[in-house]
Amino acid sequence: MQPTDTGNPDYYHKVVDCQWACPAHTNVPEYIRLIAQGRYAESYMLNRESNVFPAILGRTCDRPCEPACRRGRLEADKPVAICRLKRVAADLRGDITAMLPKAPEKKNGKRIALVGCGPASLTVANDLMPLGYSATIFEKFDKPGGLMRSNIPSFRLPEQVLLDEVNYILDMGVEVRYNSPIDSMKGLLDQGFDAVFVGSGAPRGKDLDLPGRSDPAVAEHIHIGIDWLGGVAFQHIDKIGEKVLIIGVGNTAMDCCRTSLRMGGKTIKVMARRPRAFFKASPWELEDAEEEGVEIVINHAPKRFVIENGKLVGMEFDRLEWDAKAEKSKVIDTVIIPCDDVILAIGQDNAFPWIEKDLGFEFDKWGLAKVDQKTFMSTRPGVFFGGDSAWGPKNIIWAVEHGHQAAISIHNYCQSVPVTERPAHGMNLISMKMGISEWSYHNDFNPSHRQKMHHVDLVERFKNLTTEVEMGFDPEQTAREVQRCLNCDIETVFNAPKCIECDACIDICPVSCLTMEKDAPEEELRQHLSVPALNLDQALFASKPLPQTKRLMLKDEDLCVHCGLCAERCPTAAWDMQQFQIFISQAGEPVVHQSVAA
Repeated sequence: MQPTDTGNPDYYHKVVDCQWACPAHTNVPEYIRLIAQGRYAESYMLNRESNVFPAILGRTCDRPCEPACRRGRLEADKPVAICRLKRVAADLRGDITAMLPKAPEKKNGKRIALVGCGPASLTVANDLMPLGYSATIFEKFDKPGGLMRSNIPSFRLPEQVLLDEVNYILDMGVEVRYNSPIDSMKGLLDQGFDAVFVGSGAPRGKDLDLPGRSDPAVAEHIHIGIDWLGGVAFQHIDKIGEKVLIIGVGNTAMDCCRTSLRMGGKTIKVMARRPRAFFKASPWELEDAEEEGVEIVINHAPKRFVIENGKLVGMEFDRLEWDAKAEKSKVIDTVIIPCDDVILAIGQDNAFPWIEKDLGFEFDKWGLAKVDQKTFMSTRPGVFFGGDSAWGPKNIIWAVEHGHQAAISIHNYCQSVPVTERPAHGMNLISMKMGISEWSYHNDFNPSHRQKMHHVDLVERFKNLTTEVEMGFDPEQTAREVQRCLNCDIETVFNAPKCIECDACIDICPVSCLTMEKDAPEEELRQHLSVPALNLDQALFASKPLPQTKRLMLKDEDLCVHCGLCAERCPTAAWDMQQFQIFISQAGEPVVHQSVAA
């Protein structure tokens, strides 16, 4: 087996599971340590470097980092509450105005058009304004935020929290043209912008073509989920019937059912085609909905809208029985469930009727513009896509990362650099050693369990649509939760020439992640470790041949809990604990020609 190249930034980056899993690669362990030290503003700014909207995401993120968290792999334990700690830093940040990026007084002469004022477009503006670009956002509504405003209820994301973070970007001098929907790409291109970014989201909710749907008598009682949420957000809708059926079981459906309760709904049922294990909604969203009294009904497929005397009175469903993988089903019964209103939350599509077909754009069979997954440029040079506009509905953190990557390409394009050339990633390792067995980070294992979020009482939360339900962690909860982090960015760095093969590190390792073994192919070595390394997605560390026996020091990075005991026990300092930091480059930083890029 070839020795591991720990000089490749991606090696240790992948060991920091939470950061690797985050689309924007937020430095999670470091921002948690800053919270532990009470340095909230610095923690917030470290977050903002990568995810741009810490306060928004601290309330709404889909949390891809948490399933990856190493703490969750320990027996009967749950991952660190990474998202909720992000909110702690945001809520306690204080005035960080002086720390924010600024736009230079002298512009570089390049003008960028951004379609939509959502997270992707705002991220592009955030990255390009400090480089001297002039950015103009075309927004169809009269307020900024895009789908963050229209599709996330204010009881989850208060308007002031949204405005604060959006304005950090707009205050750099971004021009926003509100009430200005783009109805012609040709017309936009004719305005002479140097580049165009389309970040208009996936604004068309899917409909259900079922018997009764086209009856004009019931049209006002059958709603498209994202349109209905938008109507509530912009105060065009202020009530709904007492009995409401939500069709679909994604996060939009959860927002619809909980909003219905605040708009006059009394009996709310979420209707799911498949068993709970196959739901798209985040587990915590399901829990919050059920806490509020929403009933989630599984294995029901909608069949028709039931109309009597010109009035919607219910929906008919096939009751299904599924196989183990929920791939094949059979109908076992048919039922009618009464309702006054139905909200369809079964997915979203892109809609680009405003892009003329003779401008050089290619579209796929789903109507999505063909976009390069690395550069985010369409088949028409100078026009870029990101967020839900690029590959369909995802979430805010993905939109942010799309914006970062698109900004790199837009900058390259405007500076006559090939868009395929990307800034290089860098890395740094710093020893945490302070003495023979003392480290400059807290390496004791804390047995505290994941802290439970406090919620506003049920009676209070329904009095006002804008009452934020989650109250945030209090100081005691924060203190416990930050200590649960295993500091996965503090790496076990091995120096093979110093090793005397005494086995001390192997003996003391609490999870048996270390082994010394004769060289062999990786597949064979994985089976001969102290504990077989079964996770093929995580690399196996292999040292250079050891001085005495030429064996290899092997380490299963998937098992390691970064406790530092191997380094404390080692008599020759062959093991050291070193803090790893990866530098994720953004627009304006030196690029690497693609032939030598990592």
